[in-house]
Amino acid sequence: MRLLILILVLLSGQLVLGRPVAALEMMLPQVYTEQTDVAGWLMSEKLDGVRGYWDGKQLLSKQGNRFHPPQGFIRDLPPFALEGEIWGGRGRFEETVAIVKRQTPDPGWLTLKFAVFDVPKASGSFRMRMVKVKKWFEQHPYSTAFVIPQIPIRDKKHLEQELQRIEKLGGEGLIVRAPEALYTSGRSPKILKVKSFQDAEAKVMAYLPGKGKNRGKLGALLVEMADGTRFKIGSGFSTAERESPPSIGTIITFKYYGKFHSGIPRFASFLRIRSDQNL
Repeated sequence: MRLLILILVLLSGQLVLGRPVAALEMMLPQVYTEQTDVAGWLMSEKLDGVRGYWDGKQLLSKQGNRFHPPQGFIRDLPPFALEGEIWGGRGRFEETVAIVKRQTPDPGWLTLKFAVFDVPKASGSFRMRMVKVKKWFEQHPYSTAFVIPQIPIRDKKHLEQELQRIEKLGGEGLIVRAPEALYTSGRSPKILKVKSFQDAEAKVMAYLPGKGKNRGKLGALLVEMADGTRFKIGSGFSTAERESPPSIGTIITFKYYGKFHSGIPRFASFLRIRSDQNL
């Protein structure tokens, strides 16, 4: 009987190895277009990390799975919910993912920071929510967390200049937010990601052989997007990645610059394996 009850609980999705299986209902960005007037909004660097959700007691992934940081990483976080990026610095995405995936309190966590960008359960506008968390950290200085600075946008030129500055430093792009926006779950037009390029995910379907200097190595990947669109990605790979390409069935992230009328991404280039897809 006990076995039957456990099976029913597992099938109902209420328990999987002691962790919730339902993805958290977070506020997610849409993509910025030049037609959108964001003067007066707030901008910050889009940190290339792993999204984290502090519920006041434990640190969760966007899928609702519990992370296992050492107590020193979370000990003094506030008793209210926070959203942020678990971030190791520019260029450390893969290393960050490897650390947070570990099922024991790895000391590598102490090389990371929890970069806070919202207070999801707080009432009021984005500006008011950020005032709340700033006050907390002013009164409770904390070495493994910080509030991401928000810069008021003067005009479109100011936005473009900041984007160029961040990209020159090796950053991914910007996030812009309407300061008076309430917190709502799902894709919101009140929060936008700004990049010089777009990015998306696709599944590796097959390998295409290389020619010339790439003879005997990977020439291109045949990939498929979620809508069924198939195309080739032949650029963006290092020599090591051409010799040992992503496995068939792997989800990869690629960058592109708009789409053709056929729906195929223009100038698609490999960025990385989406190693955080199951977090």
